[in-house]
Amino acid sequence: MDVRLSEVLAALSHALDITEGQPRGHAERTCLIAMRVARQLDLDGPTRSSLFHAALLKDAGCSSNAAKVAALYGADDADVKRDRKTTDHLQPGQSIRHLVRATAPGRSPVAKAKHLKLLVAHGSTGSRALTELRCERGAEVARAVGLSVTAEQAIRDLDEHWDGRGYPHSRAGEQISLCGRILCLAQTAEVYWQDGGGAAGACGVARDRRGTWFDPALVDALRATEDDHRFWATLDEPRVASLEPVDRLLHADDDGLDRIAGAFAGIVDAKTPYTARHSEGVAEIAVRLSAALGFDAQQQRELRRAGLLHDIGKLGVSNRILDKPGKLDAGEWAAMRRHPTWTLEILQRIPAFAGLAEVAANHHEKLDGSGYGRGLTAAALTLPARILAVADIAEALTADRPYREALGPDEVLAIMRRDAGTSLDADTFAALEALLPVWSPVATPVAA
Repeated sequence: MDVRLSEVLAALSHALDITEGQPRGHAERTCLIAMRVARQLDLDGPTRSSLFHAALLKDAGCSSNAAKVAALYGADDADVKRDRKTTDHLQPGQSIRHLVRATAPGRSPVAKAKHLKLLVAHGSTGSRALTELRCERGAEVARAVGLSVTAEQAIRDLDEHWDGRGYPHSRAGEQISLCGRILCLAQTAEVYWQDGGGAAGACGVARDRRGTWFDPALVDALRATEDDHRFWATLDEPRVASLEPVDRLLHADDDGLDRIAGAFAGIVDAKTPYTARHSEGVAEIAVRLSAALGFDAQQQRELRRAGLLHDIGKLGVSNRILDKPGKLDAGEWAAMRRHPTWTLEILQRIPAFAGLAEVAANHHEKLDGSGYGRGLTAAALTLPARILAVADIAEALTADRPYREALGPDEVLAIMRRDAGTSLDADTFAALEALLPVWSPVATPVAA
């Protein structure tokens, strides 16, 4: 199998959008704006290619600081990030209003004061560290999927500002990579475009921050497009494939698709410290179970990808829910139950992953219809989906969670045995009984 890399990245970028609290299509629209600026500047082919792919993966590190953001603000991490996108944090008035709005919303004055104190103590040094973590993780993902060094650096420079007051390294002027400068401008313009301002809003924020956040020459290039109504109309239904430089198409073969699945599994698992290796662990168990049940090498490969990507919809779930130490309330549980549907919606957009989308999305379904997200029953659940459901439960029970410690193999099997043949596939569970006592997951620490 050989597919265009942009086709896969554009679809998966929707998962990054919801992690950043942005409407789906944010990264694609950012890509369109960035490429329009590149056209105005008549950039060369290699630079345009790096910019194109970096735009789609610009938020690949966004999950790495989600848990910390939620804990500091006492709020939904996506809500905080969305509010911050329209805040010039170097303007004291805007920064204070952001803190008042975003910190412990709807909670008591005591709770709000507690989190404001945490944020003050965290300070600019802590914010720089969180931004650096995000940018470095994003660059690592870009490298893992085969992007250029120029694309990696653009992602590292995403939050640097022309006047040297950006994060994380306070680079200034042309110390910031050209693609990084364009992405910083393009993503901000997109936010103000979709916030109701349209072309005037996008170009207005560029004008207001010309020479502070943004390279003046790039602002002038963007503002030259303000009356190009046909261009701005393309943002309503973004389609980025036509803008990929045709002489520099990047493709992903089967090995490349494996690398992409692995990279996005890392993005998912980085969202909470309690899933440091969950996706990889589920994939490993699922492959071993499928081998025991007679799957051939290609079937095992497909199931591994499904295991790596099964929780991609969780990127849209707040860390206030994922990391909660107690029982979820009705609203929180409803939000949690939506993540398989999001997994399905995201993976179905990728023709190369069409065969595994249903399998990945059905990992919480049960044979007796007691699972979620669609309440499917045995007749609708293929053997790969049944294997993935068993693997998901087994891995989760052997790992630490905010509400309990990891369980040993005997405890896991005793719990799951009660459901074998009713909600869980009996043959798959029998294979697990042979596997689990000798399976030894290796924990991978996640930075705080």
